[in-house]
Amino acid sequence: MRMGIFGGTFNPVHNGHVRTAEEIRRIMTLDRILFIPSGNPPLKSRDLADAADRYAMTVLAVVGNPVFDVSDIELVRKQKSYTVDTVRSLLHDHPHDHLFLILGIDAFLDMPNWYRPDELVSLIDIIVMERPGIASTSIAASPFLADLKPDARGIWRFPGGKTVSLVAVAPHDISSTRIRQLVRSGRNIDHLVPAPVAEYISTHRLYRS
Repeated sequence: MRMGIFGGTFNPVHNGHVRTAEEIRRIMTLDRILFIPSGNPPLKSRDLADAADRYAMTVLAVVGNPVFDVSDIELVRKQKSYTVDTVRSLLHDHPHDHLFLILGIDAFLDMPNWYRPDELVSLIDIIVMERPGIASTSIAASPFLADLKPDARGIWRFPGGKTVSLVAVAPHDISSTRIRQLVRSGRNIDHLVPAPVAEYISTHRLYRS
């Protein structure tokens, strides 16, 4: 099975996340997408909903979609979560599946600053999503791709066999930051998030202050 790993704070998860995940699944012929909400960081920002709430909202956002799943792997971990550790755990739990890590181009370019980035790129194939306002050509600035050339499909291949694929997805004028601002101002968000997520935010009075 070909499975995409789609991580994020999902604070909250919104229609753009869901549509982008489905588009990537189709383009990359993936069988499943696994959403992974991040855990609570040591220095939690004021408008970051609790991990349990973000996990619950993500579950509600994908319920009924047979090719979407949600994992609590980063929520149940006691220590700080690093992407490389999450990937190692998932590879152990899915030994017969082909896993792909889905990242925005901004996150991929920041990867040299992550924990054990060289190990991470040696473990898993990476799908890089284009982002509005960031030229696709900027991916060449990544030190991981410095000595490599993409093939005709826009795929870079490392000597060890793992790949980086650049994927163009439709831009969505939706952001979690904007949704939180709208909730604080008492405005409607029904057009921005799945209906069960909007109801959860209202019922649990999230993002009100």
